[in-house]
Amino acid sequence: MKTAYVMLAATALMLSACVDAQNASTSKEDGFIKDVPEAVIAAVSPSQDLRYVKIDPIDGCYVYRHRGPVETTFLPLRTKNGNPICSRAQETSA
Repeated sequence: MKTAYVMLAATALMLSACVDAQNASTSKEDGFIKDVPEAVIAAVSPSQDLRYVKIDPIDGCYVYRHRGPVETTFLPLRTKNGNPICSRAQETSA
């Protein structure tokens, strides 16, 4: 009987490792912008995913979630010319 409980616990532990941690959050406060401004949509390069966009608090630039074959990461949202799209003016270093 004890072996059955151990096997059941081990099976549950192995199955919990299969959960996608990126999509496990059901919180509405995930930081993504629900309505991307029209000016950003008009300027952005068409190859970028606008479903998961947020503003990087460090530099104030827009970033989007890129899901690659190996990892999921946030990349800067860029215009058709390759310039980053920012919500505030970037500071210049002295």
